[in-house]
Amino acid sequence: MCGIVGYVGSRQCTEVLIDALSKLEYRGYDSAGIAVFDNGEIKVAKSKGRLKDLENKMEKEGTPNGFAGIGHTRWATHGEPSDVNSHPHSGERVTIVHNGIIENYKPLKEFLLSQGRVFQSETDTEVVAQLLDYYYDGNPLETIKKVMHELEGSFALGIVFADFKDTVYAVRCESPLIVGVGENESFIASDVPAILKYTKDYYLLEHGEIAVLNKSGVTVYDRHLTEIEKELKTADWDMDAAEKGGYEHFMLKEIHEQPNAIKTTIAPRITDGLPNLEECGITPEILKGFNQIYVVACGTAMHAGMVGKYVIEKLAKVPVIVDIASEFRYRDPLITDKDLVIIISQSGETADSLAAMRLAKELGAKTLAVVNAKGSSIAREADMLIYTHAGPEIAVASTKAYMVQISIMYLIAFELAYAKNKITKEECEQYTKYLEEMPQVLEDTLNLKEKCQYAASKLMNADSLLYIGRGLDYASSMEGSLKLKEISYIHSESYAAGELKHGTISLITENMPVIAVATQMDLVEKTISNIKEVKARGALVILVAAQEVEVEDGVADIIIRLPKTPQMFMPMTAAVPLQLIAYYTAVLKGNDVDKPRNLAKSVTVE
Repeated sequence: MCGIVGYVGSRQCTEVLIDALSKLEYRGYDSAGIAVFDNGEIKVAKSKGRLKDLENKMEKEGTPNGFAGIGHTRWATHGEPSDVNSHPHSGERVTIVHNGIIENYKPLKEFLLSQGRVFQSETDTEVVAQLLDYYYDGNPLETIKKVMHELEGSFALGIVFADFKDTVYAVRCESPLIVGVGENESFIASDVPAILKYTKDYYLLEHGEIAVLNKSGVTVYDRHLTEIEKELKTADWDMDAAEKGGYEHFMLKEIHEQPNAIKTTIAPRITDGLPNLEECGITPEILKGFNQIYVVACGTAMHAGMVGKYVIEKLAKVPVIVDIASEFRYRDPLITDKDLVIIISQSGETADSLAAMRLAKELGAKTLAVVNAKGSSIAREADMLIYTHAGPEIAVASTKAYMVQISIMYLIAFELAYAKNKITKEECEQYTKYLEEMPQVLEDTLNLKEKCQYAASKLMNADSLLYIGRGLDYASSMEGSLKLKEISYIHSESYAAGELKHGTISLITENMPVIAVATQMDLVEKTISNIKEVKARGALVILVAAQEVEVEDGVADIIIRLPKTPQMFMPMTAAVPLQLIAYYTAVLKGNDVDKPRNLAKSVTVE
């Protein structure tokens, strides 16, 4: 969850570290800190709060100056957010930054306490710093090797040793870490956007690898300290993609990038008007062999899976089970070698999703990863892989990643249905054509901005609200509800509209907002009936509806009419106003839209 960086080169290290951390602050913003070799000594500056709080503190107390160092932005797990729990953490001769969780930190801490070690913080990270310091005998690599064998959990480390000036060590064990390579300079970072200002070239560290960065370059070792050759990768993102581009927030920019993200994601996967996923390792013959599909994901990605479930079952007549990744491996799933398990993850590092995929493979199922981040753990370990091409998504609340995930689920559904002879070639071509037209539909949908702003103005003072829908609209309502609660901090729940009478309608009070989604024409009559039920009990109703939906006067207080869209594709169209309503509500409340409290972009711990 946290973000770590490191630098060795000829630039002022503090400037590089702060700039890199600003690109990673979406990974955690409980605290920030740096450690820099200043005149041969390790100088640490750290502070509770945002990166700006650290900068303000350094302006008052002094800024470390040097050409090598490490930095950190924290999402708290062990120990409350505070100055003392902030990274970096130090022993007498070692200073580290850490992303991940050390599962066995308690027995290690007890051992170190018995050896007379004194701890300053409540973190699992300080245990690693103290353990490194305890074993340190003048040989950094041997010390790192020894400590790695004693640690349990997932972690990435940036390490500096006091007597190895101008050298940064990096370790990856599960948690993501890259090593950037520039001209006479090197970097470590949790994610590629942190280094794009300086270089596009990087090594992707694998599990158990150790990197040494100094003035002569980068050397990588395996956990046995055997030097290894690494493939140099080049990022296909540029700095413009990782900047706001004139928008007030990254989230708004990413909402507006959705049409293009869909184009770049689906265009390479369509040949002669038909889905073609062969470059992803997926052929009609492979697809035909599966009896059942599991979609395993978390949060927004799971909602994309819900859309996929409806479409696959409708067209291909293959049963689909959508599972929350954090529950999947704890319920003894009945998976066989005739099943396909689809793992959806923007980052490709989501801990629960990665663990679920590994379990699926153990049980003999084939796994397919739908991932945005290249070279991520899920991408590397899956049997088959589809990269989405959303580009960097900086805002914590996912928007464009969700849209491209849905796009891929449509392509899978179309190809699977055609492969199983459930739809004709002509029908498959028509569905694919509709999908290709969706970017323009979304461009038109973005023109609903003012209507969404007005709806948001009715929500900003609400304490609680409901989202309702049926069928595909229920999946849309789930995502809309999540977006709102993520960034507005208003309690919100999504319910299948038909379930209201089974308890939930008791929550309706005078002027309580209810956001209803009504785009599925075969269900709309029943949905409207449910809307009337909440309206009769005093609810303030905001209706997101298809053009064709007939609504009597007085049924809804605000109606947001969507551009004409084929019914099956309505989840894509409906997502835009739901995203905008959440966005403008958060803006009106004065919240930090891109960095909502208590959340981080990539959840790399359970």
